[in-house]
Amino acid sequence: MSALSELNEQILNCTRCPLHAGRTRAVPGEGPENPRILFIGEAPGFHEDRSGRPFVGAAGQFLEQLLESIGLKRSDVFIANVIKCRPPGNRDPQPAEIEACRPYLDRQIELLKPRVVITLGRFSMARYFPGAKISQIHGQPRKIGDVLYVPMFHPAAALHQPDLRRVVEEDMAKLPALLAQFEKMEETPSKQQIEQLSLF
Repeated sequence: MSALSELNEQILNCTRCPLHAGRTRAVPGEGPENPRILFIGEAPGFHEDRSGRPFVGAAGQFLEQLLESIGLKRSDVFIANVIKCRPPGNRDPQPAEIEACRPYLDRQIELLKPRVVITLGRFSMARYFPGAKISQIHGQPRKIGDVLYVPMFHPAAALHQPDLRRVVEEDMAKLPALLAQFEKMEETPSKQQIEQLSLF
């Protein structure tokens, strides 16, 4: 069994916070074990709780359309969430729940070694861009260690707001060029180079 499979088993049997008592299934995440791109959402919803898979509802269908628009399939990327169990009534994740799941996400990133992490929504964004507003920084990358983090609006929010949908589509369309530019840098990029890495 791979280290990632072992981690998935730990998540499926987790009792670190009260959310485990109300779940149907925990949702570790899914995708290849060596992805170039990792997407991090917020929390499982109704359909994810039933299936044990991330992003399988309407937001997931939109995410798959976005991936197709840049020549990728769902199976090309890894998709996970900040927390691994559905909050009651799909409410926002609470700080204690986010902290309880933090070691799992940290370990996933350590094992997967993605080149780029796309945060979807404000809760996953806050982990890497504390204090920032997504309306102001969406699409603007930040290098942390050897990984490039790019904040985006959550697909679910974009489904309900046509203006946001266009923004998400535009940000996604610029990802291939951003990834190619980032991977061409053979040395640790300078601050100036990182500032030039932008979707705008």
